[in-house]
Amino acid sequence: MNDQQLLRYSRQIMLPQVDMTGQQKLLDAKILIVGAGGLGSPAAMYLAAAGIGQITIYDDDQVDLTNLQRQIAHNTPDIGLDKVISTLNTLKKINPEVNVLAHKARLQGQLLDREVAAADVVLDCSDNFGTRFAINRACVEQHTPLVSGAAIRFEGQISVFTPGLNDSPCYNCLYQSDGEELQNCARNGVIAPITGIVGSIQALEAMKIIMNIGESLTGRLLLLDSLNMEWQTLRLKKNPACPTCGTD
Repeated sequence: MNDQQLLRYSRQIMLPQVDMTGQQKLLDAKILIVGAGGLGSPAAMYLAAAGIGQITIYDDDQVDLTNLQRQIAHNTPDIGLDKVISTLNTLKKINPEVNVLAHKARLQGQLLDREVAAADVVLDCSDNFGTRFAINRACVEQHTPLVSGAAIRFEGQISVFTPGLNDSPCYNCLYQSDGEELQNCARNGVIAPITGIVGSIQALEAMKIIMNIGESLTGRLLLLDSLNMEWQTLRLKKNPACPTCGTD
């Protein structure tokens, strides 16, 4: 690290759990973020600020006026711009040293497998079950840690899946079907800060995994009811009959 980096990341480096070694791990890390919306925005911004070396972002959408209430990587002049480009511009303003790879595309098929294999951690910030199940499958096959988040109405949830480690379940162990595709923000609404809370926790969990510090949310589902400001933690177990990661 050079003198500017030592100064930029000094408040992290002074933490004994991080120190110079942990910060260097962040600088060397490659993170894949799927989705540049309500969750991907705060997650990407905090990861860039923290000094993640490479952030790869996939999203096939453009910035819309309705996004601006919660998708904080985008600004009013960005309306009509590709979300990944708007996010790239924001991250470069936060930390020009971060290598941001922005792709306007739906990540699927062999491309998904290649990107997951190249990443140290994957953040699922998507908004539909089909994508979530595809990301989970790729992470299980490539043994890549997955940080999953979701937010709707006043509710949020976060979990971490580490295939091949700590007898971790996978996303398919938690959800046994494709679920209800109509359960999204466009049809149900969402309070703005809940996406920031969930996305920020996703960023934190990814950093902990990279630095190998603390205890991750592997095997746990963290639930937030923001109307009553109540947190709950559910314990998750690996499903031997899971069609994605099961052994039966």
